[in-house]
Formats: sequence, C-alpha cells, structure tokens
Amino acid sequence: MRKLIAAINMSLDGFCDHTGMIADDEIHEHYNELLRNAGALIYGRKTYQLMESYWPAIVKNPTGNKPTDDFAILIDNIPKIVFSRTLKAIDPIITGWKNTTLKNEIVREEILELKQQEGKDLFAGSPSLIVALAQLDLIDEYQLCVNPVIFGKGLPLFKNIQDRISLKLVKTKPFTAGPILLYYEPAKK
Repeated sequence: MRKLIAAINMSLDGFCDHTGMIADDEIHEHYNELLRNAGALIYGRKTYQLMESYWPAIVKNPTGNKPTDDFAILIDNIPKIVFSRTLKAIDPIITGWKNTTLKNEIVREEILELKQQEGKDLFAGSPSLIVALAQLDLIDEYQLCVNPVIFGKGLPLFKNIQDRISLKLVKTKPFTAGPILLYYEPAKK
C-alpha cells in the first residue's frame, strides 16, 4: 500500500507562500530525492498553476544550477493530479507540463484506491488540499518544512480544519540555512 504524504514548506508562524521562501541547493536536493520516490503529485488549482507557470520553462531553458534543473525535470515527469472546480481542462501543449490529470472533486474512495495500488508514494502539496485530505483521514504522513521566516499574514496551512488531528513526531531533519523538516504521523486513535 502506498502512503499519502502531505509535503509542504511553511513559515515559522504557519503560513504557506512558495514565493516567500527561497530553496537553496540543499533544499532542492532533498526535494529531488522526495520526487524520485513519488508515484504522483496531488495539487489544488492554485499550487498547480503556480508550479506549472515556472518549472516547464526551466526544463526547456535550464538554469545551469544542477539541483534546480534536476528538480524541474523530475517534477515534469511525475504524474500529477489536479483537483479544481474551476479549471475546465489542462492542455500540456499550452502549459508545457505533461502527465497531468484533472479532477473536479475529491472522492475519498478514489484516493483510497490510489493508495491501494502498487508503486511509489503519493504526495499532496497544496494547503487547501492537505486540509481536505486530512479531514477525510487520508494522510499517512506530514512532512512540514518550517522555514526561519515570520510572515505575520498570509495563507495559513491548516485553515478550516474542523476536527482536532493529533500527530506524533517521528523524526526531524535540519538544513544548514535554517529550515527544519518535521516528519509527523497521525497519532493512533
């Protein structure tokens, strides 16, 4: 059975803004390893559009920075599932991003079927999607990369959580530049 892992960067005060945190080579290498072990990436519309507006261009015109360029290639090749009620279609010719499936609603049974399949783990990387999947009790692991920055405002990661979710810290991974990755599993009920 594959795990569904919520993996996301956040500020020390719990806000998500991919543009407010700069990934250095060490962070990119970490996420490159994560992508090498990914069977699919699951995004909401906003995160998907943010990512597809940047990474396909790097595949076509590499930066010359190996960890960044490797990340672009890895994320391009991994199957992506996008949940959106507003997108009507995803055209890889227009976006330049391949291997993308569009779904308009999260169906718990469909996610459970994905988890039952053989293969590499599934990774969710959008704040609202992580909340929706958590509320459906579908997340097996949380990988929260807490960056040493305080935004003071923005999109909180766990906005709209309805019920308490107890977690157990299983390990940490510090990075040289100051971020720390916290690995949590849901506590036994």
